[in-house]
Amino acid sequence: MSSDREAEKAEFMQIHGFGAARREALSGDASTRAYERLHLDGGTTLIFMDQPPALESAPCLPGWTAEERRASGYNALARLAAGRVDAFVCTAAWLREQGLSAPAILASDPPRGLAVLEDLGDDLFARLIEAGADEAPLYDAAIEALVRLHEVEPPDVLQHAGSSWPLLAYDEVALQTADNLFVEWLPRLKTGLAFDAGALADWDALWAPVRAHGAQGAHVFCHRDYHAENLIWLPDRQGAQRVGLLDFQDAVKAHPAWDMSMLLHDARRDVSAQREQACLDLYFRLRPDIDGGQFLADFHTLGALNIVRILGIFARLVTRDGKPRYAAMMPRLWGYLDRCLADPANAPLKAWLDAHVPAEARA
Repeated sequence: MSSDREAEKAEFMQIHGFGAARREALSGDASTRAYERLHLDGGTTLIFMDQPPALESAPCLPGWTAEERRASGYNALARLAAGRVDAFVCTAAWLREQGLSAPAILASDPPRGLAVLEDLGDDLFARLIEAGADEAPLYDAAIEALVRLHEVEPPDVLQHAGSSWPLLAYDEVALQTADNLFVEWLPRLKTGLAFDAGALADWDALWAPVRAHGAQGAHVFCHRDYHAENLIWLPDRQGAQRVGLLDFQDAVKAHPAWDMSMLLHDARRDVSAQREQACLDLYFRLRPDIDGGQFLADFHTLGALNIVRILGIFARLVTRDGKPRYAAMMPRLWGYLDRCLADPANAPLKAWLDAHVPAEARA
């Protein structure tokens, strides 16, 4: 932390009335953000978000072409928010308007990448389950929150306190960026693995109709990182409000199966086939208006795309960013992918993987 940045943070805290708070650093994640817990007089705690704006490439502007996005970099291609604080605060405000438990924003300065948020606590779903809590009510509540999101039409632009942020679609360019990660980065992790031009052409052709279908169905709010490490249990609240939401600044409009895959194909913890089925059954009961068979098919095809995307990201984190711990999560993802590949509609993908990615490369 540079002295200039620290001074900037201290000034922000003083301006907004938090200058006397005791600051406690919190552990980070795979992003460029940093968090601190603020301890105020009387025992109240808040969360201080620090996201230096210049640390990431630019996000995608609404009118950019595919060529402009490629020229700008990965964030624009994938339609990621580049950690922008205005994305977080505008999204949080909209989620709260829907009756969901995103943190309240107490103060923010998006141009400087700083914000003070409501502290939802430390009871992450993942930690509670590790400690022996029954996962069923937690996952049921997570499904209730998804249903709430999928029943409302999201706006094109999110707004809060003079800031605005576009809610873009997870379009074909972003989805192609997702499947490209696998073939670009897995060979760098797995020695001896290589895909020739024919294999790459076949890979692209396999995903083309999936990408088109996913983009066509991109009509609901998508948290995009909806899993047990980003959900906080709030048992004193009711219904879907029992799910505290974090890390949603990369939200887009996407197919409703995408967040379901994020929840049930969780790279960081085992979600059993039985829990997966129970969650899908509850979703179908709560949304009797949808075609369950079509949704399940979409869950398997778009879920497979999501899984290969994460495999590619993890391979990149290990090889480029020197974060070997992500390799240990990859066998779990291969297991989820096997579930998706059991759907006959994914037989061509299974055949491609069987031909080009031997069993030893999936360990």
